[in-house]
Amino acid sequence: MQRFIYQFAASRHFYYQTQSWLFPLGLLAALFIMLGSLWGLFGVPPDYQQGDAFRIIYVHVPAAFLSMAIYAAMGFMAILLLVWRIKLAGIFLPLLAQIGASMAFIALVTGSIWGKPMWGTWWIWDARLTSELVLLLLYVSILATQFAVSNPEKAEKVIGILTLVGLIDLPIIHYSVYWWNTLHQGATLTLFEKPKIAPIMLYPLLLNLIGFSLFCAWVTLHKARDIVLFRERRQRWVMDLFAGGM
Repeated sequence: MQRFIYQFAASRHFYYQTQSWLFPLGLLAALFIMLGSLWGLFGVPPDYQQGDAFRIIYVHVPAAFLSMAIYAAMGFMAILLLVWRIKLAGIFLPLLAQIGASMAFIALVTGSIWGKPMWGTWWIWDARLTSELVLLLLYVSILATQFAVSNPEKAEKVIGILTLVGLIDLPIIHYSVYWWNTLHQGATLTLFEKPKIAPIMLYPLLLNLIGFSLFCAWVTLHKARDIVLFRERRQRWVMDLFAGGM
């Protein structure tokens, strides 16, 4: 496993290996998001309690899930960087922070829009909302560190340490609705329990969840490949790549 990771993490191997992934990732992301969104907006009946307001779930839940999943992926990258000294992981850390911050922001905004008709207010210092806000601030602090430290390698190490420290927020977000008295509903989807949503409403949600995940992977890979080319611009394989018209 370790040998495979080191081989894949080699800049040249990573660039060429992922070249064939971009088009299918982008195409599938667009298809899943389009089908899930259209199905959720027009093919699902209104909720018996929330009416049409519940349809924001098809953006809110994927964004909230990915805001946590991406940070967990950053934790894995931080271990690869700090323990195994894999430089490619350092490239991925700030890129994942960018897309993770976007997902956390979307989750908070859509949650506020959803909360207005349900709770009668745009914002409340609810345990789930507050811990999600802390996650957004963690992302912002990581991105700020990238610009505050001039040396890229030192910045990546500091980001790796901050990421590992911030992992404590993930279980707090997940279990906040169980640990404290909160207005926020419990998890819509769980790994070992039956979904708390009707199948006709569940399927488009799963499509959007897959679509959002593929989109995040597509964006991250695109940016990572560009950074790899820039950092390796003096290497022979990059010169040959541009000499051959890419």
